[in-house]
This record gives sequence, structure tokens and C-alpha cells, in this order.
Amino acid sequence: MEIQHRVCSACYVPDSKHSQADRRILKNTGTSGMVDMTVGSVRGKLLRLAWPVMLSHLLQTFYNLADAFWLGKLGRQALTAPTITMHVFFIGFALAAGLSAAGTTLVSQYKGSGDEKKAAQVGGQLLVLLTGIGLVLGIAGFVLTPQILNLLQTPADSWQMTYDYMRWIFTGFPLMFAFFVYQSINTGLGDTIRPMQVNLISVILNAVLDPILIFGLGPFPEMGVVGAAVATVFSRALASVIGVSRLFKGNADIRIRRSDMRPNASLMGKIMKIGLPLGLGQLGTSMGFTFMIGIVNSFGSAVTAAFGVGNRIIHMAMVPAMGLSQANATAVGQNLGAGKPDRAESSSRSALLLIGIILLPMTLAMFFFGGDISRAFVDDPEVVQLGRTMFRVTTPSVFVFGFLLVLLGSFQGSGYTFPVMILNMSRLWALRIPGAYLLAYTAGMGPMGIWWAMFISNTVVAVAGWLWFRTGTWKTKATHLVRNSMDADSIAAVTDMD
Repeated sequence: MEIQHRVCSACYVPDSKHSQADRRILKNTGTSGMVDMTVGSVRGKLLRLAWPVMLSHLLQTFYNLADAFWLGKLGRQALTAPTITMHVFFIGFALAAGLSAAGTTLVSQYKGSGDEKKAAQVGGQLLVLLTGIGLVLGIAGFVLTPQILNLLQTPADSWQMTYDYMRWIFTGFPLMFAFFVYQSINTGLGDTIRPMQVNLISVILNAVLDPILIFGLGPFPEMGVVGAAVATVFSRALASVIGVSRLFKGNADIRIRRSDMRPNASLMGKIMKIGLPLGLGQLGTSMGFTFMIGIVNSFGSAVTAAFGVGNRIIHMAMVPAMGLSQANATAVGQNLGAGKPDRAESSSRSALLLIGIILLPMTLAMFFFGGDISRAFVDDPEVVQLGRTMFRVTTPSVFVFGFLLVLLGSFQGSGYTFPVMILNMSRLWALRIPGAYLLAYTAGMGPMGIWWAMFISNTVVAVAGWLWFRTGTWKTKATHLVRNSMDADSIAAVTDMD
């Protein structure tokens, strides 16, 4: 029996009277609550997907902002602890973030093709993989904390507090990694609201526990910087428990079973093929930021504090871009899985328009009021002046970098993640770190050299990302993620009919 196929540049769906894609369309007219990006208004559905992701990223930022706010009351030495730990924290999370993003890609494309069974299997494989990685990295980080702090040239007046804070954060790695799985699977399915709700619960709990544990309010002892770390670990762990339990209980689209956690070489291979470039790119970025914090620390705790506050505010400004990037990745994945590459490209262009409209007023506020923003966290004249200068130099590049984040969502959603790795690695290792060293040390510009290196690296990579996107390789070279599994299903169907 001959089976006719419909092939696009990045996907495969067999044509049949009652294909899985047809059943998916019928199913999504029901009450599953998931956003189907393959039909309807692209721009409207992008916003529906993006706003909960934006809020989730903003809520995640509040973890560090809450720690920074309350620890800042103890002095700039205490504020250094979360600043340094944040960069080490992101090194450990880089691989997990990359692999979980691969989960979003696979789940979105399997959903687009109508294969929810495969989507559930992706979730099971991802849960086993990330929990194991979190355990290994948590143990290694806990044991090697002193060496890490010495490598980062941690200021002597902040060393012990940072040591205590960092060790507690490492203990929470295994459970915290599990939340990546819950969030990535739901995002791929088109449900970004439920992960946001769990994030909200966790952040509120952290905000309540921070002052209680840091200052010893009520019956609790005064724990200082350790109290901030304990609050963060406990709150994140609770979010993970809620998320994982929901995956096993299931929803209208998928439910993870124990059988989905048995080793599956084919799915593991796909996760690694997509996720490793993403993970390596993020790992390179995180290691680059860690190297950068070493350069920053060499200029003293005032520069470290200004850099830490500035980076947190910039990260907050990038939250809309992160949200639209993830929404765009889901849209691209679902549409390529459904055989609609033109709609996938339309999604990307709509996301670019939206991020430009959103970022313009935010970056203008950062440019003109950077010093006031810094003062809200640390009322130290030297830190405020350094923060004001940092925002004046770096803010224009923050605007253009937001466009790059949206474009990276296109590459991720297609499964062609090589550009993501190259662009992320180049930003830090080819541009920012050499530029910071040359400008800050060789040219004698000091902290100003660091700010200009940030500007140059963001701008150059954003332009490069746009040119790469314009080539269309994210569609023509996209991995045939769905095709192999659909081929196997078709062969099985033929065998049954024979």
C-alpha cells in the first residue's frame, strides 16, 4: 500500500482522511484551555501566550530582587552574596535550561502534528534527565564552593557571607531543576498560565519569608544572608513539587506515566540534539558572566553592587522579550509541526513588532532615571553614580538586544539551535570579555570600559542575529523532529492493515 505524504521544510504530517492533525484540530475546539497557534490571529495568540511567560520571568526576577532589597539593608557586603551567586547559579542552570527548551520544541511540534503520546514521553525523559543533572551539579557545587569563590576573586569583606549563601542555593538544585520540566512541557502545549500561577505562589512565599528569616522576626532566629537563601530554596522547591505532581495527574492534553520515564534512546537523542546547542550557548553565556563578575570584582564592592543592581534591572526590562521569545518558539514549533512554515514566519515578524512597541518606553526610563533606580536598592553615593553611568551607556543596546531574544525563539522553535549557541557564545567570549579587558585595563577606562563592552557586544550580536534570521536557514535546515516518529506510526498502520 502506498501512502501519500505532505512534506514541508521542517516537518512531516501524513495525509489521511482521519490524520492525527485532523484529530488535533477537532480536539482543540474543546475545552482543553491550551492555545493552538496553528489557527486564528497570530498576534493575538502570541500575546495570550506571552503575557503569562512575561509575568513568570518577572516573578523569577523578584527572587533575586527581594534578596537584594532586604540584604541591601545589611550593607553592600551582604548585597554581594546574591550578586555573585546569581552568576554561578546560572552556570548550573544553563544545561537544564537548554534541555528543557528542547522539551518545549519537541512538545510543541508533536502537539502541532497531533501526537500527544510522544509529547508525554518527552516529558518523562526530560524529568529523569534534569533531576539527575540537578543532583550531580548540586553536590559538586556544594563541595567546591570555596574554590569557586576564590576563582571569582570574591572581595574579602563579603567572602564568608557569600560562601554561606551559595552553599544553601546548591542544596536546592535537584528539586529546582524539576520545575524546568513542568514549565517547558506546558509552554510547548500552549499553556503558560498554570506555570505562572505556580511561580506566583512561590514568589509570594519567598517575599514573605525573606524579612522573617533575614532579620529574625517573630519566633524565627536572625539568619542574615543565610535566611535569604533558605527562603529562596524552600519557595522554589515547593513550586517544583506542585508542578511535577500536576504532570503526573495530567490535563486535557497529556499525562506523564511511569512508562514514559523508561529510557528511550530516540527521544533522548532528539532532546540532546536540540538541547545541547542551547545548553552550551547558555553555559557559555553563564560562564562568561561569571568571568565578567571576576573583572567587575577587581574594581571593588561598589562596582560589584552597581553591576549587580544594573544587571537585575536590565534583566527585568528583558522580561517582555523573553516572554515573546518563548511564545514565538511555541508558535513556530506548532506551525512547523502542522506543516505551516509561512505562518511560523509570520509569528516571528509579529513578535518583533510587538517587542519594539513594548521596549521603547522601558529603555527610555532606564536611560533617564538609572541613578534613581540604583538608589532604590543601595543608598550609597558611589554605587548610585556608577549605576547612573552604566544605564546611560548600556541602555540603547538593551533595546536592540530585545529583538535578538525574539529571533532566538524562532531558531529554538524550529529545532535548528546552532545559531542560538553561536550568537550566545560570541556575545560574551568573542566580544564582551575581550572588550572589557582591553577597555577597562589596557585602555585604563576602569568600570566605564566594562559598560562600553556591554554596549558593543549586545549591539553587534543583535545585528548578526537579524541577518541570520533573514537567510531563512531556521526553516530550511530545521531538524525533521516529527517526521521520524510519524514515519514509524505510518509503517505500523500499514503493517496492521496488511
